Amino acid sequence: MTVVNLKPSDEFDFAAGKGDVLLIACGALAREIVELIERNRWTAFDVQCLPAKWHNTPDKIVPGVREKIRAAKGRYKSIFVLYGDCGTGGLLDKLLKEEGVERIDGPHCYSFYSGNEVFTRTTDEDVTSFFLTDYLARHFEKLIWAGLGLDRHPELLPLYFGNYTRIVYLAQTRDEDLAKKAMAAAKQLGLGYEYRFTGYGDLERDILARSGVGLAFTTS
Repeated sequence: MTVVNLKPSDEFDFAAGKGDVLLIACGALAREIVELIERNRWTAFDVQCLPAKWHNTPDKIVPGVREKIRAAKGRYKSIFVLYGDCGTGGLLDKLLKEEGVERIDGPHCYSFYSGNEVFTRTTDEDVTSFFLTDYLARHFEKLIWAGLGLDRHPELLPLYFGNYTRIVYLAQTRDEDLAKKAMAAAKQLGLGYEYRFTGYGDLERDILARSGVGLAFTTS
């Protein structure tokens, strides 16, 4: 639960199933989406997430999103998809065009967290960077180290990461523990390390645009 300390008794908790705008999202964004909804006290949204691990099998993303959209039509005022292309090779955009549904701009979460314009400008300098978000820093051991089998076959490390020179941690929150995890991940992979605080970037902007309010509430 995220508590907004406006007044001693002024709290706001997200409750699924109550909003009239459905956000269909990657599970890797779930924590951040709920944080934004609660922090800004947005009441317009319902949220449904698909498994984050589908990034390893992107052929599952399009059928999964299609199923969510078709089950939701007629039940919500609008639907908005919080996925990048995420390895679908344009098939997600093709589906959304057929269904008349929009998605957040950007090829992946690294781009829209950074801000798509910023990410595009830094593409050349980041060509050998491996990105971590808060989610990936938090779950590095399970999703990346074990997920790629490096816990069992460390000899595969050069095959997976031989072309990278550094980890760039795109931080959504100022969390020292996550920063330490990201630094440890860089050391484990034998890579350099760079920290960039991005906040929620275009994710917050695009959700705000569909919230029905004109100004986001932010905390200091």
